[in-house]
Formats: sequence, C-alpha cells, structure tokens
Amino acid sequence: MFFRFLAAVILAATIVGEAPLRAASFNGQYYVPLQEFARQNGFSSFTLRSGQETVLTRKNLRLVFDINSAQAEIAGVNVRLSFPVAGEHGELLVSQLDIDTTIRPLIYPQKFYGKRITTICLDPGHGGKDTGNRVVGFLTHNEKTYTLALALELKKQLELAGYRVMMTRTRDYYVPLPDRPAMANRAGADLFISLHFNATPVDKGDIAGPETYCITPAGAPSSNAHGESGEFGSAVGLGPTVANRAGNRSLLLAYQMEKSLVQNLHANDRGVRHARFWVLRDAEMPAILIEGGYMTNPMEGKKIYSADYRRQMAAAIVKGLLAYQQITTPPLRPAVPR
Repeated sequence: MFFRFLAAVILAATIVGEAPLRAASFNGQYYVPLQEFARQNGFSSFTLRSGQETVLTRKNLRLVFDINSAQAEIAGVNVRLSFPVAGEHGELLVSQLDIDTTIRPLIYPQKFYGKRITTICLDPGHGGKDTGNRVVGFLTHNEKTYTLALALELKKQLELAGYRVMMTRTRDYYVPLPDRPAMANRAGADLFISLHFNATPVDKGDIAGPETYCITPAGAPSSNAHGESGEFGSAVGLGPTVANRAGNRSLLLAYQMEKSLVQNLHANDRGVRHARFWVLRDAEMPAILIEGGYMTNPMEGKKIYSADYRRQMAAAIVKGLLAYQQITTPPLRPAVPR
C-alpha cells in the first residue's frame, strides 16, 4: 500500500542542471525518484534481478540499491540507509534525507575541513563492573578485556604514526558513558573512536564481520535496536544532538574505517550504520564506534582473542584513519624561505 501510494503521487520531472528533484511526501518523509537523481548527477542506471535491484555507475563509482531494503552499497562498501528504498514496477524511490545525509556526503566528500588531526581519543568499551559481551566455554571471554587490549595496541601504532593519543580508560575499571565523550571534548581531541566487539544469540556460525557506527541523522531512526535507548544511552528521540554538527565527517570516517577493516582483515562487511549511542551523541568532534567482529562466531571469536589478529586490526584502523585524513585534512604548506 505504501509503495503504491508513493508510485501514484510522484510526478516525473525533467531535471535540468541543479534543479530540485520532484518529491512525494509520506508520514513526513520526502521520497524522490532514484533514476532522476542518477541523471542529475551524471550516473548511468540499469536494473538487475527483474527490476528488484538498481545499479548506478559513473566512471569508477558504483552504487547499488535494493527495493524494500535500507541496505545499499556505495563504492563497494555496505552502508545502511535511514529509510528503505521504495519502488514498484522497476521504479525506485529514495528518501531525500538519505540523499542529503548519506549518499551525497559519501560521493561528494567535503575536502580540507581546515584542521589537521593531531589528537585522537580511544575509548575501550565497557570495563570494571560492565563486562560487555561474554562468551562462556572452556574459558570465559569478556568483551571488556579485548577492547582494552585492542586500544593499547592501537595507541602504540598511532603514536608510531605521529599522533597524540588519549584513552578513556587504561585499566579494568568502569567509566560512566557520558564521561567518555566529555573527556575527549575537554581535551580538544580531533577524533573519538570507541572500540567494541559484538555478539549474537542466534546464527552464531553465520554472523561475523565488523560494523562501524556514526551518529544518526536528525529526524531518522537508528540502524540498531538500541540506538535510542538501552545500555548504550537513554532515550533521546529523533532530534539533533551535539554530534550532528560533525555528522558528515563522522560518516566519512566510519566509511573509510569499515572499508579498511573489511579489505585488510578479509572480513565480512556488516556495513556502516547509524546510532545515537551515548558515547557518540555528545562528541564535539568526528566520532565513530567500531564493532570489530563477533565474539560468538567460532572462527572470528578465536581471532579476536589472538594478539596477532588484534595487531592486524589496529593496523587496519590506522590505515582507515589515514585514508580519512588524506581526504579531509589540508596538506602541509612548505616553509617560505626567508
């Protein structure tokens, strides 16, 4: 019914230059024809799977969208949209909010924000009374142990790369969630990276791979079940947060990080996602939360418990950060001879 309504009310428009796309409104959200967006932005489009999938291509850039799904692929990286793509009879409709807050910021990343990255705040998830995820077997594995171990290894590699690194905890103790971004804010950190490992009660042998979260756009629901409430933060609704001021940069950082983790660890791509985790929404700088893999997956869990694999993961995170820095940080100007 929803898709029929949208298909019936959208009027085809001839797009000239930067003319706005015609939009249909439903429950407060505007949807626009994906093929019109493609033409306006120089993409060729074609459909696959009997019209259930639309692929947009432009030079070396490829975007993939599925009907009735919020999962998209942008240049080879899975990215969760805020709203499902709608469509009927081969016509796909995408929300204007997703175009403005996810698609455009990734295909047209803003370069040179004007401040070089010098200080990075690492947040090892959980700690002390908060064990995080637990996997019980011959040995009991607590998430808090491995987030701290990864953070210490990552700190070492970042410092070797020339960064100043601060940590929200350096031992096994609990830091209240609001205090973590507050520490980064007070120190004037340039980036905030919270480190976690995932778990699932079902399909343990099938679900694996990293997920990288950034702040949810204002007006949109989060990708995860606990994005607005639960252990990661209290209810905040769909309104803007402090972190939305750096939302595009956080998205780009999450994208480069997920890309690097998947490519360098040869891992399953669980995608870039959005959440209003407490540790993200109060950060004044670009902030992401990395779920480095699933402790409950028999193969991936063994890797996570391995110091060698955590070194590889830390190296992948550094590479993701360097890729982000190359896009967003102005190059050093040569000294002017006197």
